[in-house]
Amino acid sequence: MKLRTVATTLLLSLGLSSATAGGLDVGAPVPIYSETELLVWIEKNQHLERVRADGCQLVEDIVARATRISLPTYEFLYGDMLAWGVCVEQDVELGLYYMENAAHQGLPVALEQLGRYYSRGTLVQQDKERAIPYLREAAAMGNLKARIHLAELLLRDYGSPLDYEDAYRWLYNSVTADTRQHKRISVLRNGLEQRMPDNVIARAKRRDTFW
Repeated sequence: MKLRTVATTLLLSLGLSSATAGGLDVGAPVPIYSETELLVWIEKNQHLERVRADGCQLVEDIVARATRISLPTYEFLYGDMLAWGVCVEQDVELGLYYMENAAHQGLPVALEQLGRYYSRGTLVQQDKERAIPYLREAAAMGNLKARIHLAELLLRDYGSPLDYEDAYRWLYNSVTADTRQHKRISVLRNGLEQRMPDNVIARAKRRDTFW
């Protein structure tokens, strides 16, 4: 057992799959994902597909990074794997626990996903008011999906009118090459403008974009 632990620790330090530890012969080691590339996959919703494509060989390493090192990107990945039963036995409650841990560490994609889940009732009881704080925090950190979803909820009379100014400012300063998203942002901005005094709109446009 100790030899197994040492081998796993060494492979983790080298960024390789621990599936090669303990004398197992599974071919060439599979490099563990860097946090940067993992984040890109998460933002594109390709992370679970990637784990499957790698034949579930990295599960032990993913669990180690999530539970021992508490890396937020890996906590989110492991949480999503548990929630949907990808390469591990499905455990929705534990999956949400690790997603919450990632969110508490300030991972924008985790905050956005939890906000979306509460808004839509995915895996949890639907609670749009509970979704607002998650979406607001992710929006403040630059997550475009969260900014759009937050504005949509505000225009459906969820949340507080006190959030209109921030929501408008975040949309006003958002940049996207996606034509559909750009049009959606314009519609949401117009909707918020109908609920905001002219001086507040002007103030939101003048504010420093670094928040």
